Amino acid sequence: MASVIAGGDSGMRGRLEGRSHAGLMCGLCKAGQALSRPFAAEGSSMRFLIIATAALFAACGRTPAPAPLPAADPGTQRATAQGDVVGFTAENGVKIWRGLPFAAPPVGDLRWRAPRAPAPWSGLREAVAPAAICPQISNVFNADEGHAPGTLLGAEDCLYLDVYAPANADPKATPVMVFIHGGGNVWGSARQYDPSNLAANENVLVVVVQYRLGPLGWFAHEAIRDAAETPEDKAASFALLDLAAALEWVKANAGAFGGDASRVTIFGESAGGHNVAGLLASPRAKGLFHRAIIQSGLFDSVAAAEAENGGGPDINPARAIGERLGARDAAALRAVPLDKLFAVYELDSGGFASMPRMIADGVALPEAGLRAALADAATFNAAPVITGTNRDEMKLFQMVDPRLVNRTFGVFFTAKDAHFYDRLADYQSRLWRIRSVDEPAALMTGAGHAPVYAYRFDWDEGGRFLWTDLKKLLGAAHAIEIPFVMNRFQLLGRLDPVMWTKASAEEREALSRQMGGYWAAFARDGDPNGVPVDGERPEWAPWKRDGALMRLDGASGGGAGMIAGVDSVDRLIADLESEGGLTPAQKKIIADALGLWLPARAADFAAAAG
Repeated sequence: MASVIAGGDSGMRGRLEGRSHAGLMCGLCKAGQALSRPFAAEGSSMRFLIIATAALFAACGRTPAPAPLPAADPGTQRATAQGDVVGFTAENGVKIWRGLPFAAPPVGDLRWRAPRAPAPWSGLREAVAPAAICPQISNVFNADEGHAPGTLLGAEDCLYLDVYAPANADPKATPVMVFIHGGGNVWGSARQYDPSNLAANENVLVVVVQYRLGPLGWFAHEAIRDAAETPEDKAASFALLDLAAALEWVKANAGAFGGDASRVTIFGESAGGHNVAGLLASPRAKGLFHRAIIQSGLFDSVAAAEAENGGGPDINPARAIGERLGARDAAALRAVPLDKLFAVYELDSGGFASMPRMIADGVALPEAGLRAALADAATFNAAPVITGTNRDEMKLFQMVDPRLVNRTFGVFFTAKDAHFYDRLADYQSRLWRIRSVDEPAALMTGAGHAPVYAYRFDWDEGGRFLWTDLKKLLGAAHAIEIPFVMNRFQLLGRLDPVMWTKASAEEREALSRQMGGYWAAFARDGDPNGVPVDGERPEWAPWKRDGALMRLDGASGGGAGMIAGVDSVDRLIADLESEGGLTPAQKKIIADALGLWLPARAADFAAAAG
């Protein structure tokens, strides 16, 4: 599929994949459960989501032919610390280098080890082809790429990044923005994204990074620790170490592409945002970045003992996986073929809970856990932060659930009960905001950290095709903000012509330039308003105790501007208790969904539902 993301954000693809993760929560396992399980009579409901989504997209046309590789442009030759590279120049003048190695291939004995330095090369390395994606299970959105859902894709030799430099990048003076893709930490790749318009419009250097996924990126096992060659080899969150290694590469090489290594911003969406939060707390990332943007990420982690032995909501403890594979020592584990490793991981996954969570291993992430680390000045990697969510996050998931929508001819979707559809989405989307914005912003500002800026993305002007009204079904759903940040309105594959209409084009472009301007000003100055304030956009005030959110919307929705107020779990519970217009069964469904998001308050949600 086409990109900003080619055919659906990493997050969207991840939720619908159906085997290794099956959950579009992009890194947020419980959120995936929250929609699915309250409706399920028995077993996983993902086969329904797969059928619905496949019908929606497969009916829209044939697989496009792959585009030919661009020709190398001698004017893009650069000297990196590893050797000389040559890329190509896009139509908008942006210079692009694909598939640059930032670490040695994590294969063989380097599986489940901290990343090692990449090997140097002699001669000129051509960097015009995308790198291999990291091992992952395909989903329904891979249909456009010729892959049936459930197919094992990728190669372990996948630690590469892409660089996008504006045509007139100032030598060693262009702010650097490092993007971390989403996909539930089990799916996604650099090739899904094209930030060339962001680079061109805002004069920033954009780097898109790949990292180990699924059981290769998140794995806690005693045998692996016992065979460690370095202290970092004792980690479990290997993907975080990959991202730190990529940032080290950026620090060493940004100048070769015109980038300013003293102004590095990390930003990511969904699981990518979750990983940005992890880097804010990772001792391995200290000093490697200077600002952070978290788009629809969460701030949770799991203890290493739970990840290894179970005992909590995880049902994929690493020790049990090793035993099922008949591999108990490190050498045997590292020798397990990929297909067998992922097959066991899938078999034990139970659907939504299969997603690996960030592991507080005491190496890549402090043992106290992510939230505690962010509230502690001793462990927080002090940097200005932007964090935000989309107003209707959960509508992306609900749109493809046949228990909530009617399908006409297998293609056209309408909500079965429009009021319940909206209320279910609202409660879960609010809880997502609470867990991603209100609570972590209070934690970070309460601990006296650098400024925190918060937003809510509200644009909901998707188009309509016969019975399918995307304004109602999707609204301001999960991942919809990505095309606005990257100024490339391609997200939903063959639904894009329905989503991005000519009628909304002028408004979309204006909001996109505002958002790109905020993101880039933050990258330049650590302040989305610019320093000095440029006055081109409404002033964005930092978060305070009483809340301060920038609402990001088009002119038809009131435009961009500050809104006040803090949301909380207690307020959510009170609202559910007084909710009118829903049946007791519907209120119970909402309570069950919220309880899966936040098990510690499940009893309170249930009591509020009556």
